[in-house]
Amino acid sequence: MTLATLELASLLCSRLCHDLLSPVGALSNGLELLADEKDPDMRQRCFELLEQSAKTSADKLRFFRLAFGAGGGFGEAVAMHEPRAVIDALVGNNGRIAVTWALASETMPKPAVKVLLNLAMIGIEALVRGGTLDIVAETRDTPQGPVSEIVIRATGARIAFDPTVGQALDGTLATSALSPKTAPAYMIEQLVTGFGGGLQTQVSAGQLVMGAVLPAA
Repeated sequence: MTLATLELASLLCSRLCHDLLSPVGALSNGLELLADEKDPDMRQRCFELLEQSAKTSADKLRFFRLAFGAGGGFGEAVAMHEPRAVIDALVGNNGRIAVTWALASETMPKPAVKVLLNLAMIGIEALVRGGTLDIVAETRDTPQGPVSEIVIRATGARIAFDPTVGQALDGTLATSALSPKTAPAYMIEQLVTGFGGGLQTQVSAGQLVMGAVLPAA
């Protein structure tokens, strides 16, 4: 394992911890309130908050397991209901984003699923005022062999897309400038180009479109 690989793993761990800190912290705070609260209505409210925080934590862990991890328990191909379920759960916790799906394949290779999840996460984060997230994915045959194609389109009143994330996606961000925010984009750029594929990003007023193509064999 190289120093660069260790640094990337460290940044991805930092990103995971950052995203889990809020719901796990809410669990801790809820337990403290529950220990001191005697009013039945307030105790019921505490239980509801604890349940919500536990669900959010579990949803994020399931997402990161597939998006960052080795995806233990899955073979080389992943049934598309798995990434769909974790993305729908994340968006459900958000409450301001609607997701539309157009999946032409029942399964996709694990690397393509990682790319889809991370691009979807970037799209969700760009919709700071809510909006629509369109996800299109398929694996199809070409004369050069099967390829996986993914398109993520985020449409909303405001698109907040960090230029450094765009640089990480197009391979122009220096490794010295990597951060927990840009590490996921850098990871999938390395993954896609390592397989001989490519990534494209287009940002306009009210819309962010990201696409990826990578060999499926």
